[in-house]
Amino acid sequence: MGRAPVQTPAQALAAVRRVRRTLLALLLATAAVVLFSPLIGNVPIRASLVLGVLIHQISGGALLPQPCPGVSASGCTLVTEIVWEGRLPEILLAAIAGGALGVSGGTLQGVFRNPLADPYLLGLSSGGAIGAAVVIVLGVGRVDENLTIPLFAFVGCAGVGAAILLVAGSRASSIETLLLTGVAISSFLTAVLSVLLILGPFQTEQLEFWLLGGLGAASWPVDGLAFAPVLVVGVLLASQGRELNLLQLGPEVAQSVGVDARAVRIRLVGLSAVATAVAVSFTGIIGFVGLVAPHIVRRLGSTDYRVLLPGAALLGAVFLVGARDAALLVLPSTVLPLGICTAFAGVPFFLYVLYRGRASAPMGTV
Repeated sequence: MGRAPVQTPAQALAAVRRVRRTLLALLLATAAVVLFSPLIGNVPIRASLVLGVLIHQISGGALLPQPCPGVSASGCTLVTEIVWEGRLPEILLAAIAGGALGVSGGTLQGVFRNPLADPYLLGLSSGGAIGAAVVIVLGVGRVDENLTIPLFAFVGCAGVGAAILLVAGSRASSIETLLLTGVAISSFLTAVLSVLLILGPFQTEQLEFWLLGGLGAASWPVDGLAFAPVLVVGVLLASQGRELNLLQLGPEVAQSVGVDARAVRIRLVGLSAVATAVAVSFTGIIGFVGLVAPHIVRRLGSTDYRVLLPGAALLGAVFLVGARDAALLVLPSTVLPLGICTAFAGVPFFLYVLYRGRASAPMGTV
């Protein structure tokens, strides 16, 4: 494999400007979607009231003492409850989970050098499903399901991630070995899940709803609990962009410039497993976010993982918040699982990527 072409100073400056424009556009799109989404819900509320509540609550009343002009005190309290305590935590949880899945998908696509990889390729989602099933079907820890389901789901995801890391640490491991190990673990855990569903048929509906993904667990404490690890892991993953770029040139090339391909692979798979586990723990299984978001960033013209990873996180947030909005617009009186919405958008996109006529863009540049 050859080295990446050397850029002239003018080309490097143009590339930096293009990167800044791309990330700024994605950041503005994320902010716009998050600010627009509180308008969408089962109860119609005027945009001026939503904006007033947001300004009042964020500023602590300093910028806008009266958030609901012309509305009674009881009516204003109700509007504040709906917007600030109901809708906004859901929107932020969707953004947090979408960001975690987006950056994990971009990372795994780089690690496996496979544009069709996503956070569920290694069986992480199946591990989370088993954890949730232990609580829902077998009744373990059902005294407080709001706590135990996310906890057991996280442990299930982390357990699968630990098994993959053991394989990755083996001297005989390779990209193909990791990939096939993940597929095998996922198939085995899917079979175990089927057995659990047979053993507990009366809890099937609750578990199936969890498996389709949703934002029912959203609250300000939950958002804070999810945001902290996702932020830390996301920053750590984004900081590995150069190493991922080098891995695209092959382990030998990476090794020649001082990058231990196996150590980088272990580190990135482990961090991706943690990010995916956090998302799955609070939202259930939501597919295609980690597949679609990195591809859209590539279509915007950036194959550099130093840009692709933060861009995929932002686009993942936009995608999942948009799925939440679409579900409410299409069926406002029905709680439509997010996994259904992401599948409707993700499957056509997946087929487009799979069958598009021209050759794929390179996975990364140094």
